[in-house]
Amino acid sequence: MTLDFDEGDELRDLRAAVADLAGRYGHRWFLEQARTGGTVQELWAEAGKAGFLGVNLPEEHGGGGGGMVELAVVLEELGAAGCPLLMMVVSPAICGTVIARYGTPDQRDRWLPGIADGTLTMAFAITEPDAGSNSHEITTTARREGDGWVLSGQKIWISGVDVADAVLVVARLADAGKGTLRPALFVVPTGAPGLSRTQIPMELVSPDNQFQLFLDDVVLPADALVGSPDAGIAQLFAGLNPERVMGAAYSLGTARLALDRAAAYARDRRVWGTPIGAHQGVSHPLAAAQVEVELARLMMLKAAWLIDSGQDAGTAANSAKYAAAEAVVHAVDAAVQTHGGSGLSQENGIGALVTASRFSRIAPVSREMVLNFVAQHDLRLPRSY
Repeated sequence: MTLDFDEGDELRDLRAAVADLAGRYGHRWFLEQARTGGTVQELWAEAGKAGFLGVNLPEEHGGGGGGMVELAVVLEELGAAGCPLLMMVVSPAICGTVIARYGTPDQRDRWLPGIADGTLTMAFAITEPDAGSNSHEITTTARREGDGWVLSGQKIWISGVDVADAVLVVARLADAGKGTLRPALFVVPTGAPGLSRTQIPMELVSPDNQFQLFLDDVVLPADALVGSPDAGIAQLFAGLNPERVMGAAYSLGTARLALDRAAAYARDRRVWGTPIGAHQGVSHPLAAAQVEVELARLMMLKAAWLIDSGQDAGTAANSAKYAAAEAVVHAVDAAVQTHGGSGLSQENGIGALVTASRFSRIAPVSREMVLNFVAQHDLRLPRSY
């Protein structure tokens, strides 16, 4: 068996190209969009035109023919430059993966080229107010009506509906019993009659908004159903493992941004004639966070590789998401502490990362649910829920 930890020239070139694009925008621009009600659509469009958004999608549908390794690299580098594009977690990673793998030829032709070049964005809706992490309790229902479907229910914490052209909605088939997850996935255009949304006010400094969705007898044609209703579980998890990998990439990019800022400050800032970075009380927390980042990246790339190889990536994807979330929380905390009071100044921008990093422990799956997964599947401990 051969283990090769060299990313190779293609991935290095991809990292450099993405870093160059994102560096022309930067963290200050990103925060300005967030604080003024702006959007990141200009960067999104450029990234799509350059082929970065669809690098994981099939070439025959306008993608780059790569996989989750390449897509995770793109998001990590965007984040490291201060411009993490949250909808990459959703549109190409979850929705693009599911449609590419399970969609009909017409669905792939209709949706994938736009997802790949960024001219079309798709949101994803699974979480509900009364279900939370327990997807077995979702109550959004899909019932057959003639040749089509009717969807009714509510969703919450749905990212980017305001910039999306459609939403991939997870619903329960009407003949499924309560407590039994028999999901089906439907593409719902955001302009569909009966679909409405309410924005959720957030303390998060981000141009990406969160919404509650209401589906009041949304009538859909037969071809809105993705794949087979009898294979809904497999289709759902085909999108959730990439989601966890991309959540890790998002966290790692933010962690790198924080550490780069903190290290630069610690090298230059002098107290009593000595750079503060010479003191172990400053350098050790930053170094420990750097170690965590490197370890989390290894697990993220392993999980992405497993997905691309068609292997079971459940444990690796969950572990990567957990490790990266812990790494970014520790990195941002150390960066703020290194800067002292200026770490919380709006001009500096580091303080804005505090809530963003904390959010990584909650979404797209909480650290507690990851630990439940590992305890049950890896340690074979009894279920606690």
